[in-house]
Amino acid sequence: MSNAKISIRFFDDREVRAIWDEENTKWWFSVLDIVAVLTDQNDYAKIRNYWKYLKAKLKKEKSEVVSATTQLKLLAPDGKKRLSDVLDYNGIIELGKQFPSKKANRFIEWFTFSDESIDGKSKTKAYALFDSSFINSIEVVTVKGLQQIHAYLFGGLYDFAGQIRQKNISKGGFQFAVSHYLGNTLEQIEAMPENTFDAIVEKYVEMNVAHPFMEGNGRSTRIWLDLILKKRLKKCIDWSKISKPDYMNAMMLSPTKSSVLKSLLGKALTNKINDREMFMKRIDYSYYYEENA
Repeated sequence: MSNAKISIRFFDDREVRAIWDEENTKWWFSVLDIVAVLTDQNDYAKIRNYWKYLKAKLKKEKSEVVSATTQLKLLAPDGKKRLSDVLDYNGIIELGKQFPSKKANRFIEWFTFSDESIDGKSKTKAYALFDSSFINSIEVVTVKGLQQIHAYLFGGLYDFAGQIRQKNISKGGFQFAVSHYLGNTLEQIEAMPENTFDAIVEKYVEMNVAHPFMEGNGRSTRIWLDLILKKRLKKCIDWSKISKPDYMNAMMLSPTKSSVLKSLLGKALTNKINDREMFMKRIDYSYYYEENA
């Protein structure tokens, strides 16, 4: 699985990593991530020791959880990929039953929920973008390019996919660009320079204020931003280094104080622009930012 697809799900704002098994067409989930969630523990050594104890106990009981466990390479806290215990869908449900608590019940309910929502379907499309030839045809830095991204993510899900909105919208008391003047506003944004990191972030801020679509702006513009950074600076953002509260706060401040966002994004820049796992992780976090936002 040298080119494996890693996905990150979030339960109570904690990561649950999964790795795709192409041969058997199924996801394998990190046991240590599940144990961390269900024990509410952050210390990696304690999490590992707890699982070691529980695994030995289950082995004595001849539990199917142990026999169903396999090992795949996942990124360890030291930054290196190491073999780690993983379980498939059924195995994780059985593991969850070893933690009799309200939290475990809530976890199993969350884990077994079939995500047929618009966001779920759109996220699947976003994953596929990395391997699609379409990504090379997107007009980077232009408004049309942003429309292409939106149409790709939400085509067949929203009847306005890729279309500039014709109505005024607001969020949390903030009024986005007036629809009547949106065409002129977008022309001005498109004309903004993107030759430096600061200039690119300023362009991103203005596009966020414009909010050209009725829904799906954040997910589309973050991909748009990364494509601009890739083209102009040979960089992209490792969104996993940016917490949701920090990102949301920086975006709220950005119309009047963009320096906070520039600092936040600048610290998360990476040159892994063609790394599949990095791309998938960016999508996971991008969609996570929108949950209950």
